[in-house]
Amino acid sequence: NGESSLRDEFFVIGQPNRKDRFRILREGKPVFDQSRANLLAAWSETSWQMQRARDNPACADEEFEGLKDKKNPGLHVKLSFDLNDNVAAPYVKSRRAQPKVAILREQGVNGEVEMAAAFHRAGFTPVDVHMSDILSGRVKLKNFKGLAACGGFSYGDVLGAGGGWAASILHNNRARSEFEGFFARADSFALGVCNGCQMMSRLKDMIPGAEHWPRFERNLSEQFEARFVMVEVPETSSILFDGMAGSRMPIVVAHGEGRAVFADKEQRKAAEVCLRYVDNRGRKTETFPMNPNGSPKGITGLTTTDGRFTIMMPHPERVFRAVQHSWKPDDWTQSAWQEDGPWLRLFRNARKWVG
Repeated sequence: NGESSLRDEFFVIGQPNRKDRFRILREGKPVFDQSRANLLAAWSETSWQMQRARDNPACADEEFEGLKDKKNPGLHVKLSFDLNDNVAAPYVKSRRAQPKVAILREQGVNGEVEMAAAFHRAGFTPVDVHMSDILSGRVKLKNFKGLAACGGFSYGDVLGAGGGWAASILHNNRARSEFEGFFARADSFALGVCNGCQMMSRLKDMIPGAEHWPRFERNLSEQFEARFVMVEVPETSSILFDGMAGSRMPIVVAHGEGRAVFADKEQRKAAEVCLRYVDNRGRKTETFPMNPNGSPKGITGLTTTDGRFTIMMPHPERVFRAVQHSWKPDDWTQSAWQEDGPWLRLFRNARKWVG
């Protein structure tokens, strides 16, 4: 008759509870009762010991201790803006009105497609620009309103955290002139992400207002870290974070050399910090893995005094859509949700600023 006769063969043997405990009952009486945190720590003990031997043992210990936090509230989203508000909409009128942004890459960079997609969604015309295009003179940066230096592994990072990429600009007269001219304009903006962040930090002497930017060195964990972590947006002049101050939300990180290193405390205090790692309670943190690289005070994004140039280690271009989040609030799945993630606001802010 088309109907299954197996209904009586299946039984409910368990259900979630609100006590964060794993309990097994027999005839209504508990025969096993342990907290989820304790069981997770027991399950992870072998991995912890291997991590201690392989990586930085202090980082391994911090991560293992975090598993025992029975009151960890988990990832969360707290926004100071309406993520369904398209602040770029008044400026996106036709394809001819879409300003061009250079999606800059070098040998080994791999984040250019996501970066182009995010800027395209915000109303830009993204243009693939390889460093060889600039070195040969085929492409002039004067033709672009914006520049996005993408993440990846330029030259396999064998010269350290974007060093080879930066050197190809600093030690080539044509490239240096192109970038100096671009940064000196009053109508230009730039975003450097991950490897692009590392590269732009080494160009700080030619970027107005970037003199207090740090350099980026190997993660304290001594490993490449690919994680989904919490960040908070402080109040700054960054044009990309306009209207986002006070917001907390998760973001993707993927880097091996993301630890911000300042010459001294004075440099750190003078730096314009536009993004920090925070723990699941919203506190800025240096604890691994909520801070995946060990940067002081959770610092992971910086901008210039006028806010036109911004660098950050996390990848906003990889989570500009709601469906790209490995965790998201339940209300993001409701029918009223318009598919955009909160990080799209960063790219829309760029389009609003261009006008």
